[in-house]
Parts: sequence; structure tokens; C-alpha cells
Amino acid sequence: MDSRCVYTLGPSVIKPTSEEKDLGVIVHESLKSSCQCIEAVKSANKTLSMISRTFMYKNNVTMLQSYKSLVRPKLEYCIQAWYWRPYLCKDIELLEKVQRRATRLMFSDKSLGYYDRLSKLRLTTLETWRFRGDIIEVFKIFKIYKGFENVSYNTYFTLSQSGLRGHSFKLYKRNFRLDIRKFPFSVRVINTWNALPYSVLQCNTVSTFKHHLDLSLKNWGYL
Repeated sequence: MDSRCVYTLGPSVIKPTSEEKDLGVIVHESLKSSCQCIEAVKSANKTLSMISRTFMYKNNVTMLQSYKSLVRPKLEYCIQAWYWRPYLCKDIELLEKVQRRATRLMFSDKSLGYYDRLSKLRLTTLETWRFRGDIIEVFKIFKIYKGFENVSYNTYFTLSQSGLRGHSFKLYKRNFRLDIRKFPFSVRVINTWNALPYSVLQCNTVSTFKHHLDLSLKNWGYL
């Protein structure tokens, strides 16, 4: 809301606000996701504490399933709808702390490091999981004619006309100076999407694409 203007609803003056919640997602006037990250972490930590108090015997299978079903969805809720995926180090680390805490509850051996615990549980960092989700969403958009998404890729992307080597789905990426234009969904996914092998993009189902994408991410050191 423009602070220079005064808005009224009948006789009442509408007070200005710097943030608004829409369908559970907090939209700040700066369009940064820090406020949403804080609220998501608060909710996830409350649920994780409830799980910790409820289960006396915290074996890996039970705790992992509880974490995936009850805690992680709170950290991922409408993540693609956030204008920016968390890109500030403080926001990424804030969300990651919840998973660090959750994995500590699953092992009696406290000497294991975070990445060792993730490897044993076959999990990835939350940032890698969000990054993977972005690429899967792009694949769904490009497969509109197969019924995966009811949206045209022209809404978000422009195909590259450079003629350089690569697959036929290469996207054109503009150069931006400000963060407000660098990190939206339609920009942040382009480099990775363009780097994918042509064989991966030829997949006809989402499950097949996920399998081949995981192999590529593993080769790149993400998994």
C-alpha cells in the first residue's frame, strides 16, 4: 500500500501495512521471503516438538515418516508460489536448521554430522529439494500438450533463438541488475534447465523425468 495515500472504507481509515497473507503465504512489500520463512519455521518447529514429545522410542523409520508427512510440508507449502525461492543465506540456513534438528532426533550417535545423517536417511538438503522441484515444474509446463499443466510455457519463458548447441527447449535469459528481477521462478531455473541433457527432456512421464533428473543432479554433485 502506498504510504503517501490515505485509503478509506466508508468512515474508517484503512491503516497501511507492510505485509499481507494470501492463502497462507505472507507477501511482504519488498517481495522478500524472510517473513514467510520465519513463520514456516515456527510452525514446523512446533510440530517437530510435538512429535518428539509423543514418541518415546524414536527409531529412524517412524521419525523419518513423521518428518516427511507432518514437518517438511510446512517448510514447502506453496514454495513455488513464493515470488522468490529463499536465496538469502540467512533464510536458507533458517529453514535448514529444522531438518538438522529433525535428523538429530533419528540417531542416537551424536557424532554423525548433518550430511552423514542425510546420506544414511537418503535425504537431500532442503535447498536441493526446492531446486529440484523448480526444474520438475518447468518440465510439467513444457509438457502442456500431454496434460501435465494447464498453462503455456509462453506465459513464463521465451525459447532461445541463438542457434547455439544444445537441446531445442533452451530458454532465453535476460540480464538483470536488481535482485527483484534475478530470482523469480521464470529466471532462476533457466541456467539449470538449459544445461540438462537432451535425453532427459525427452522423457514422456514425470516419474521418468524425476529419475533421469536425479542422475544428472548426482553427476553435478547436488545429490
